[in-house]
Amino acid sequence: MTKQVGACCSSPAAICYWFIVSLIAWGVLSLIGIYWRLLHASSTAACFFAMAIGCLANWHRNRSFHCAITGPLFLIGGVMFLLSGVRMIHVDTRWVWPVLLIGIGVAFLLEWLYGKRPAS
Repeated sequence: MTKQVGACCSSPAAICYWFIVSLIAWGVLSLIGIYWRLLHASSTAACFFAMAIGCLANWHRNRSFHCAITGPLFLIGGVMFLLSGVRMIHVDTRWVWPVLLIGIGVAFLLEWLYGKRPAS
């Protein structure tokens, strides 16, 4: 019988796990960026993809509530900046950054309001 795990609030261990997975993903993407310049180490797309991978891994392992929102949000941001890098679309950063920051803020607010806290 499998145990159902509900969404919870972030813990220091979950934040550390997110950081380590994001850092590893960023390193791998940076290595790819040596050959495909759009994902070089300092590119916005690579950073957003790394954060998305960290969020999705954190959601899978720790069920951090905000990661269910920020993971896809970072993924969309990474795709937008990648498509902008190949000149398929034009991204006006005056609009992208505020939308991402508001989305992240809403995700943490929802976690704080509705996330289940672990039993003490």
